[in-house]
Amino acid sequence: MEARTGDLMADIARLTEVIEPEAAALGLELVRVKMVQSEAGDGGEALQVMAEDPATGQLIIDQCAALSRRISEKLDALEETGTVLIEGAYHLEVSSPGIDRPLTRPKDFSAWAGHEAKVSMAKGWVGQRTLRGELRGISGENVMIADRKAGEVTVPLGEIHSAQLVLTDELIAATRPLDTSGADEIIELEE
Repeated sequence: MEARTGDLMADIARLTEVIEPEAAALGLELVRVKMVQSEAGDGGEALQVMAEDPATGQLIIDQCAALSRRISEKLDALEETGTVLIEGAYHLEVSSPGIDRPLTRPKDFSAWAGHEAKVSMAKGWVGQRTLRGELRGISGENVMIADRKAGEVTVPLGEIHSAQLVLTDELIAATRPLDTSGADEIIELEE
């Protein structure tokens, strides 16, 4: 699957194949690889990589830095051999998925059952395009959600464009406290 944001083209499936072993080598699980508008405020593009430590469901700053280094080194090595996976300039953003995390893997729909989610269906889906309600889980390749308007709905995982948890008091209570290790070492630059 190729993604286009602005003028950049990127092979997301191939990027995922390249990045996943780098995350696994650090004991991390890849949550999502996506091209987005950069959050740097410069109008540029960004390769956004979300990963998590399976033990905590998050990343600490040292893990983000280590994964970022590995990804950069791997992509640079591929470019040196003539394999360009992202055409043009871009930023690399490595982060933890956060509390209102995207749901991208079948296990996410199972693990977060019982919490409120927002599910956007792919273009061409016949039926309600956006579903919001309690996530009921996954059975095979079908995701179940108790939508606020339509009631109990089952949708094929392959027809979901995007899904994420909705920030609620119940979700906050169920989420492990964030590990702030290294946060006191962050240096903020004034512009």
